[in-house]
Amino acid sequence: MARILVVDDEPTLVATLRFNLEREGFDVVVASDGGEALELVEGQRPDLVLLDLMLPGMHGFEVCRALRKRTAIPIVILTARTDEVDRIVGLEVGADDYVTKPFSMIELIARLRALLRRSAGSPVQKEAEVIAAGPLAVDLGRREALISGEPLHLNPKEFDLLVILMQNRGKTLTRDQLLHKVWKYDSSGFSRTVDVHIGRLRRKIERHSDPPVRIITIRRYGYRLEG
Repeated sequence: MARILVVDDEPTLVATLRFNLEREGFDVVVASDGGEALELVEGQRPDLVLLDLMLPGMHGFEVCRALRKRTAIPIVILTARTDEVDRIVGLEVGADDYVTKPFSMIELIARLRALLRRSAGSPVQKEAEVIAAGPLAVDLGRREALISGEPLHLNPKEFDLLVILMQNRGKTLTRDQLLHKVWKYDSSGFSRTVDVHIGRLRRKIERHSDPPVRIITIRRYGYRLEG
């Protein structure tokens, strides 16, 4: 049973989320502010965090940044704010997905299940398969990434993005292709999402890569893994 930490201070919404998530078989724990959320992540070891932005005291972005320093579990931001800037900031501080209110409960649960599957590895992925590119190696079954033998601490979307790039090593993929393969989005309006995750991935692999592995930017088109 997957455990979901809901971080929100709106009692009605929390009750609705708890009812629907528990009905779908999830174990639900709740925090009403950032400090409590950080404590529960340590004590309850949730499999996913559903995080509101507008929290008392510590803002949701701060909570997301602090959580990402402690754990690689999926983080989904849940907010009434629809500005693209907020979505980009959320992704930059470590969120894996961004859901705006009002939302469809069916769609939300589908997104949570997809993230949990990617985080744990699907049944097909459980069969050992390792992909290598220079000093980089990813184990699809264990959902582990190594560089020069050292663990790479990637969140689920970063891992999926790296796998797609490695599977297509030397081939340029458009932003739309990456959006569809990793996020299952079909709209180019989310292309900045790809750019943000590529930037984070670059910072994690390029400075530790020997021999060098590089993610090449093809201006106004997409990205290619070389090395």
